Amino acid sequence: MYVSARSDYALRAMLAVAASGGGDGESGELVKAASLAEAQDIPLSFLQGILLDLRRAGLLHSHRGADGGYALTRPPNEITVGDVLRAVGGSLTTVRGLPAERAGYHGVAAGLTDVWLAVHGAIATVVDSTSLADLLTHAPTTS
Repeated sequence: MYVSARSDYALRAMLAVAASGGGDGESGELVKAASLAEAQDIPLSFLQGILLDLRRAGLLHSHRGADGGYALTRPPNEITVGDVLRAVGGSLTTVRGLPAERAGYHGVAAGLTDVWLAVHGAIATVVDSTSLADLLTHAPTTS
């Protein structure tokens, strides 16, 4: 598994929105993209594309205007790391740029497909069982 800057930034942005209180889309503060970019040291133009992908995936919603910003569509305990990674990066595991399940081999290398699928399954187990709320409980508190 390769964790791209895009995936890392997406998770950091989602955690920042969740930590701000924009955790269920109904109440809490809306977080502006510029604030997220500054707080997480993410280039704003890059972050805007990521936020669009997260919105299209149904993980964030946005409100326009001076009081606008972003909020989670569900509580942080209902959004997993896997949800975020898939929203911005597609498949969790790739082999030569293809999803692991599409990697085909023949002859002596035929067993590699099973290895890549097992790797994919192990990664999916971890990222799909770790929620944003889980990560927030491990975050250091600031005073």
